[in-house]
Amino acid sequence: MPTLIRLVISLLFLVGLVYVGMFMLVAYVEPEPKPVTIRIPTRELLGEPATPGLGTPAPAVTAAPAAPANP
Repeated sequence: MPTLIRLVISLLFLVGLVYVGMFMLVAYVEPEPKPVTIRIPTRELLGEPATPGLGTPAPAVTAAPAAPANP
């Protein structure tokens, strides 16, 4: 029984440390806002289908399996 109580007290102590750490982060760390720019292509706004071009990757081509050689 004393081992179980020691385990529970140790776990409560660790949970308390995590809680205090989270509280300190919330209380003392202030995030710095910065502007964010997200570029949306015009074709997505107009609903046009995407055509393969310079910025678009080509569709993947898989090679056919090699035929076995008969001696």
